[in-house]
Amino acid sequence: MPFPQQRRRHRLIWLVSSIGLYIVGAIVGAALQNVWLGLLLATIVSLVWLIAVESRKGGNVGLDDPDRGVEL
Repeated sequence: MPFPQQRRRHRLIWLVSSIGLYIVGAIVGAALQNVWLGLLLATIVSLVWLIAVESRKGGNVGLDDPDRGVEL
């Protein structure tokens, strides 16, 4: 488990990156003439990215162990 300062840094990086994704999503949405669609896509990408990063930190990347009831 990372130190609280490292955890705070990781969350800050994720937050700043998510804001950047929302900006890019708004631009893509404007190009597609539907800003809400762009923001929805940015939200989905941000959440998937958060899950992937947390999974990698927890050592669960590519986990395929039916005995433990987990299969990705």
